[in-house]
Amino acid sequence: MTQTTTPTSAPARAEWTGQFGFIISAIGSAVGLGNIWRFPGVAYENGGGAFLIPYIVALLTAGIPILFLDYAIGHRFRGSAPLALRRLAGKLGEGIGWFQVMICVFIAIYYTAVLAWASSYFVFSFDLKWGEDAAQYFTGEYLQLADAPFTLDFVPAVLVPLILMWIVALVVLGAGVVKGVQRLNMIAIPLLVAGFLVLVVRALFLPGAADGLNALFTPDFAALADPSVWVAAYSQIFFSLSVAFGIMMTYSSYRRRRSNMTAPGLVVAFGNSSFEILAGVGVFATLGFFAHQQGVAVADLEGLKGVGLAFMTFPAIATQMPGGEIFGALFFGALTLAGLTSMISIMEVILAGVMDKFGLTRKRAVYGIGGVLAVISVVLFGTSSGLTALDTIDNWANNIGIVASAVVMTITVLWIRRAGRELSGHLSVLSTFKVGRVWLFCVSVLGPVVLGYMLIVTVIDLVREPFSGYDGGYLLIVGWGSIALMIIGSVVLTLSPWRYNPDRFTPWPALPGAKTTRDPVPAPASHAAPPAAPESEETAR
Repeated sequence: MTQTTTPTSAPARAEWTGQFGFIISAIGSAVGLGNIWRFPGVAYENGGGAFLIPYIVALLTAGIPILFLDYAIGHRFRGSAPLALRRLAGKLGEGIGWFQVMICVFIAIYYTAVLAWASSYFVFSFDLKWGEDAAQYFTGEYLQLADAPFTLDFVPAVLVPLILMWIVALVVLGAGVVKGVQRLNMIAIPLLVAGFLVLVVRALFLPGAADGLNALFTPDFAALADPSVWVAAYSQIFFSLSVAFGIMMTYSSYRRRRSNMTAPGLVVAFGNSSFEILAGVGVFATLGFFAHQQGVAVADLEGLKGVGLAFMTFPAIATQMPGGEIFGALFFGALTLAGLTSMISIMEVILAGVMDKFGLTRKRAVYGIGGVLAVISVVLFGTSSGLTALDTIDNWANNIGIVASAVVMTITVLWIRRAGRELSGHLSVLSTFKVGRVWLFCVSVLGPVVLGYMLIVTVIDLVREPFSGYDGGYLLIVGWGSIALMIIGSVVLTLSPWRYNPDRFTPWPALPGAKTTRDPVPAPASHAAPPAAPESEETAR
């Protein structure tokens, strides 16, 4: 009689080759588009040089503590966001993990479109193809932006690079954690830093650069009395560190058991902030030159952050400056590299989740799940209505989805599951830099309170006033509908059966007061050993 066997534990996980591989990959995830096109504008609008005070406070009290929380959960419970949170907090935790995966699904779909635009503009830089009117070229000739909120009118100039970016991303992910993700970051991050340094040095010698830096760094200390400035600082830190939506949890699960967790975390956090300040110097020195050429003050310029800064203001500046072709290539090359490494980390959250849950091989997950997401991305953002959809989904996924995820996760893990001491013990036992009561206060009290306030203010603003002046019905379907789909998807995936028993797992190291075995019932003797890991060649150590 043939005996049916059911594997009870997941295959061994892939691992980074060492601490440096993890650090550079984590920096590659954290340093993204927001560092280059969001931080300088946010700092300028919120007190200039004085903004650095709430920014540093936010980094120390929320950014680094929540980064450590992600590290502790992912490393101790050795899994993607759904698996690690399932082992820590049961089905409620798994549901939060899948919600984080669903956030990544929505972000990946539109993030690749921006990546495609940046790569196109990298090519356009060599002959300054956008001409004298960069704003009209971007929305008119390049995107062919339609008035209708949704069309199926594909734009070849967007469609081709979009498909190419998906192919590059899937090939990198298909090569594995070490041979794909880590190797890409080993090449891309040094190139990104070197290229951006050249750009910053060139910008500092442009006429008017000092005016731009004065505009950015002249402190307005009166702004510190405005609560919205502090919310902006916490928001910037929170979004730029890639915390609370599965990335750092997944990346830390690929670290070896005996790994220093907190010291590399500090390197990642301060490396990310250093790049943001470097970007602020480069961007505002360049804007100072542009204002000088126009004969106006920096304050009179438009398009100081986001899509407008990258694809309208900067091309216009490149047109007017000597050597603009090289300047444009450096800027859009940096934007492409920063976007690609971040995009890879977002996709890794999705792939790790489905591989853990359904036991798929990496290649089946990458080319199956990744292929489906690529098709959706191409249909939504390869058309003449792509910018409107991108703007809307980006706002809801980041300002509602990620913030809500952070609030619910911290409350579940630290208040309901009361795992604070276990997680702080895990970090302290393994790391040179210990954490204790201050860290617990930041992640269990300060973080949820500040982020909860941000979430409430954002929801009230979105209800009171239509986002970006878009039609209310469209925002209801695309904006709030995206959040509804994230919740529905997380519920359906949580209710789906596991390929391997997720609870048959022993956290390491053993800690006083911690549950050392999540599934104390021994598996039946008839249960067969799990098959070899798809990436076992990377884990054989």
